[in-house]
Amino acid sequence: MESPPTHATPVDFETDPSRYRHWRVSYDGPIATLAMAVDPEGGLRSGYELKLNSYDLGVDIELADVVRRMRFEHPEVRVVVLTSGLDNVFCAGANIHMLAASTHAWKVNFCKFTNETRCEIEDAEAYSGQVYIAAVNGPCAGGGYELALACREIYLQDDGSSAVSLPEVPLLGVLPGTGGLTRLVDKRKVRRDRADIFSTTAEGIRGKKAVEWRLVDGVYPRSRFREAIAGRSAALAAELARALPAAERRGIHLGPLLPELSAGRRRYRHVELSWDDNARLARLTIHGPTAEDVALLGRGAEAAHAAGDQLWALRAFRELDDAILHLRVNLPGVGVVLVRAVGDAAQALAHDHALTELRGDWFINEVIRHMARALRRVDLSSRTFFALGDAGTAFVGALFELALAADRFYALDDEDAPVQVGLSPLNFGALPMTHGVTRLRAHLHGEPEQLSRLGEAAQLLSVGDADEAGLVTVRLDGIDWDDDTRVAIEERLSLSPDALSGMEANLRFPGAENEDSKIFARLSAWQNWIFIRPNATGAHGALTLYGKPERPHFDWNRV
Repeated sequence: MESPPTHATPVDFETDPSRYRHWRVSYDGPIATLAMAVDPEGGLRSGYELKLNSYDLGVDIELADVVRRMRFEHPEVRVVVLTSGLDNVFCAGANIHMLAASTHAWKVNFCKFTNETRCEIEDAEAYSGQVYIAAVNGPCAGGGYELALACREIYLQDDGSSAVSLPEVPLLGVLPGTGGLTRLVDKRKVRRDRADIFSTTAEGIRGKKAVEWRLVDGVYPRSRFREAIAGRSAALAAELARALPAAERRGIHLGPLLPELSAGRRRYRHVELSWDDNARLARLTIHGPTAEDVALLGRGAEAAHAAGDQLWALRAFRELDDAILHLRVNLPGVGVVLVRAVGDAAQALAHDHALTELRGDWFINEVIRHMARALRRVDLSSRTFFALGDAGTAFVGALFELALAADRFYALDDEDAPVQVGLSPLNFGALPMTHGVTRLRAHLHGEPEQLSRLGEAAQLLSVGDADEAGLVTVRLDGIDWDDDTRVAIEERLSLSPDALSGMEANLRFPGAENEDSKIFARLSAWQNWIFIRPNATGAHGALTLYGKPERPHFDWNRV
């Protein structure tokens, strides 16, 4: 089995259009075409070929970059046509040989990143007025159909061979766990008995039956497939233009982050991630906005546009996002992450106010939506996060979301080094969690009276007042700070990482589920469990033997 990446060969989650190997993007006014044309020899690791538009993490990293750049660099786009650039195939899904050769941790992080990108496609429709439609011009299987399911509409070529399928259960002994089953019944409203048949039929379903069962929205013969897709794209773009009148939107370029790299450290402009492999401990520090950052926003939307990707709120949270992805995939041994938000509390509050005042501008809206996505990446990461509110920190507003996302928030109550925490307008709905609620509401889920007392007023609080309001986990004085935090960290590091991952995933999302939270909860529980069962990945498991003449041997006991 191939080893996962080491620190000497980390996965780089940054890319740009000049480096794409697997996607072709073209623009025609309000309509963009995104064609999947995977280079078979372009795998992120060696040992497998990406045949039939199958994909690995490298293909998904490029797709994530496309989706994000579409929002920031091409806001004029209303409709994105997602199709295949290869003949006779749409997408065969995740590359089976890559999965079979990967460690369990690699499979899990790959699946998680894949689905976060699909959620971003849906987020673009919900908040940016960019709608994706899938033009399925060939067989579409497994993760390929899951990619199509992330689009609002799916159209299938009717040519006798093109079909949609989710064949993981019958062929691989796993399941469409990165959103497939959930989107099938929750989003497309496919009846669950029909979904049962569909998900156990390896060859899939095509033609009028696929339309009848709501698996696709329409079928067109090969002879007029392109014409039909072009007509639907134009009509949908016109419809969206009427619903969302287009002010002049000038895209901004997303430049590279270029962190400074050294042993055990990634230093960005506003974020720093350092780690000790032997101690299994990392430190994540984000530096808050300055008076200059506040003043820039005070000059209005045009000044923010001119700042572009250097705007603090965009740059800092892009750096945070990149650091979290590096932590997930390249630092598997790190168990505890200590989070600090450094800066001036009053400036952080003023910055959030200024950002909120400009939220009607398309660019500022995109910035805030990106901040929300980066914070959700923290929520969904299987690491213990302890937020440390000691001298020099400013857990305020958007930065306080990091304390709320953490599993515990330790705050120093010391007259000689006063610490303030605080709430801004961004804490009351602009930065929702995966299940659609604010972190503040999730944090105080069992204490509605505390939530109502806080109201929705922006405020700076002393540590004592924040503790009284239920916003602090442990309040410590200067005498106890070092010893108590050290003991808490040591105790956490002594516990089973598997047990902690399960515990944290259960505790972070109190309250009702929605479609997205179901997807990630089921990915964490069902898919992860199935991936380590011998029926899938054992020596005689279905995933291990895929493509070989031997038949899998199953343990027939239901567990």
